[in-house]
Amino acid sequence: MTNDNNLSRKSGRLTGKTAVITGGAAGMGRAASLAFADEGAIVAILDIQKEAGEEVVELIEQRGGKAIFVQTDVSSAKQVDAAFDRVNVELGGYNVLFNHAGTITVKPLHESTEADYDHLMDINVRSAFLVCRRAVKEMSDNGGGSIVITGSIASELGYALESLYCMTKGAVLQLARTISVEYRDQGIRCNAVCPGFVKTAHGLREISELDDAGQEWEEGALADSQGRICEPEEVAAAVVFLASDEASFITGNALYVDNGWYAKG
Repeated sequence: MTNDNNLSRKSGRLTGKTAVITGGAAGMGRAASLAFADEGAIVAILDIQKEAGEEVVELIEQRGGKAIFVQTDVSSAKQVDAAFDRVNVELGGYNVLFNHAGTITVKPLHESTEADYDHLMDINVRSAFLVCRRAVKEMSDNGGGSIVITGSIASELGYALESLYCMTKGAVLQLARTISVEYRDQGIRCNAVCPGFVKTAHGLREISELDDAGQEWEEGALADSQGRICEPEEVAAAVVFLASDEASFITGNALYVDNGWYAKG
């Protein structure tokens, strides 16, 4: 089995690439970390969850891949810079970034506090700013690369009880679009992946909290909007494509992984 994995890695779509994945220890990020490694990439996982991150690295190594974990609060400029410094020293640089770290708050706007706002902006938006600011400079100096940012179906559609979340996801989608324009001539592509509901702890908590507030996602709204819940591996597959050379002429796009939900509006 190890030999098969090594053969697959030599011909994988991300062979020769080194990828930094923020929020890569759990959920969609974990699925992406594994998928990237299976496709031949060396993976650096930046996440605040130490035990989960180390477990993913161990699993990647068991499958014949190479990965490191750097415990990082990606809302801290100091920790972000220290993490990227370590990636450069230990892995010799990188040419792919999957900026995935994020969270959600389910609450009516009039009950939302400044602390709620600051928390979501720090984790979802400030982190993307800090991480991408560092990446575009280094990728420009090193000949380019590919950046994928996790948006959401909420990047362009509005949802009750998720005003703060929608604000942050709209912001990171615009960041992806702006990077694609500003850094195209430096050889950097940047796209956003925008999922609907995904079967992760984050996604299931979101559904539960919305239902507790009086919505009916588990009672039929989910089936009506996207047919079924998305598997994290399905999002990871879309990210692998965007990060790969197969998407060499694709930049500034939002790829909706939602089974037609966004198309319905």
